[in-house]
Amino acid sequence: MLSLRAVHKSRGVGSQRYSLVIAALQLRAGEQLAIVGASGSGKSTLLDMLALVLAPDQVDQFALNRIDIAGLWRGGRQSTLAELRSRYLGYVPQTGGLLGFLDVRGNIALSRQLLGMRDDGSVMRLAEQLEISDQLGKPPAALSVGQRQRVSCARALAHGPQLVLADEPTAALDPLNAERVMQALLARTREAGACCVIATHDEPLARASGLQVRRISCRRDADGGVTATLGEAC
Repeated sequence: MLSLRAVHKSRGVGSQRYSLVIAALQLRAGEQLAIVGASGSGKSTLLDMLALVLAPDQVDQFALNRIDIAGLWRGGRQSTLAELRSRYLGYVPQTGGLLGFLDVRGNIALSRQLLGMRDDGSVMRLAEQLEISDQLGKPPAALSVGQRQRVSCARALAHGPQLVLADEPTAALDPLNAERVMQALLARTREAGACCVIATHDEPLARASGLQVRRISCRRDADGGVTATLGEAC
């Protein structure tokens, strides 16, 4: 499903340089992974590359569902990358990222509508499973933070993506709601057979949720810059 090898991304120079190094990352359909690290360690940078919005500087292999993403980057095939993002990926941002001019139903259905997919009952099923079916007619501003995150999860899953990415989806929640949102997201991705990658600083919650865990560790180099490395599963 997802295969990365020798992927590097750098920003800045000298003491302001930050580099992320991914020696290898392999995930099969249905696998669920937590990327764990402190704030600023590179979790979001990694998710941006997986989301096909940030190209690496160096790459040996980068494939999604057997599609040569590295080749598309090298060829500047931005329109193809955009099509792949909309079809294969679902994204849960840290703060929900909902559109205020749409109600909950409209926000969840948006990913399907953009792909021209008919209403097959997915929106209602997801709303019921995530316990927000009684909120469908409300604007996002009328919801609690936990409810907004569950709406964001539903929107990310509504079009049946093969890879779901979530950037600190529980960071703004209290422990009870954090566990609730995490379990709801993982249960729905498992049900759909989708691959799921969650960036989080909360390693205890990730482990308690049954996620495979890989840490990002950082070191200060001789030039004063920082190199972050994705470790092995632990």
